[in-house]
Amino acid sequence: MARYTGPKTKIARKFGEAIFGEDKAFEKRNYPPGQHGLAKRRGKKSEYAVQLMEKQKAKYTYGILEKQFRNLFEKAAASKGVTGEILLQLCEARLDNVVYRMGIAPSRRAARQIVGHRHITVNGEIVNVPSYHLKPGDKVAVREKSKSVEAINNSLASASKVYEWITWNNDTKEGTFVTVPQRLQIPENIKEQLIVELYNK
Repeated sequence: MARYTGPKTKIARKFGEAIFGEDKAFEKRNYPPGQHGLAKRRGKKSEYAVQLMEKQKAKYTYGILEKQFRNLFEKAAASKGVTGEILLQLCEARLDNVVYRMGIAPSRRAARQIVGHRHITVNGEIVNVPSYHLKPGDKVAVREKSKSVEAINNSLASASKVYEWITWNNDTKEGTFVTVPQRLQIPENIKEQLIVELYNK
């Protein structure tokens, strides 16, 4: 399936922020890519362009393709509550995202690979679908045979972020998706209301 695997810094520069995490190359050139990137006079974006950029930023951030993203939006729109917030909550509840948040992988791209290579179990069963939707109480763990994988151990050793809505035990290499995060607990700089307005046109 087609998925963006090109330069991450180029995409970060497009949005003006390091959406894939710490990026030294972006820090050096934090202006738009292309020959006119440094030009001060760039035309004012239309309302549609601003909304479209926000949707693209969310898709790149979570590594989700257009069809999947639209399906998530439709699911959010059909749910009770604030559509934009529910959309981000659905993105956060994906298995690849939770594997990344738990520190098992250094990035969502790496988390998708780890899940796809059958290194992760959910409630004791191997799950190799990155988009698998977790429910509160689900146990996410590194498969017994994979606990010695160097890439996983290196990532866990350098992980420092703690999220209130998940728990992680480094000794057993198991964590719990405790609850769906509230909007304030989601650190991504995404203006979800713009995405809702775009899809509702």
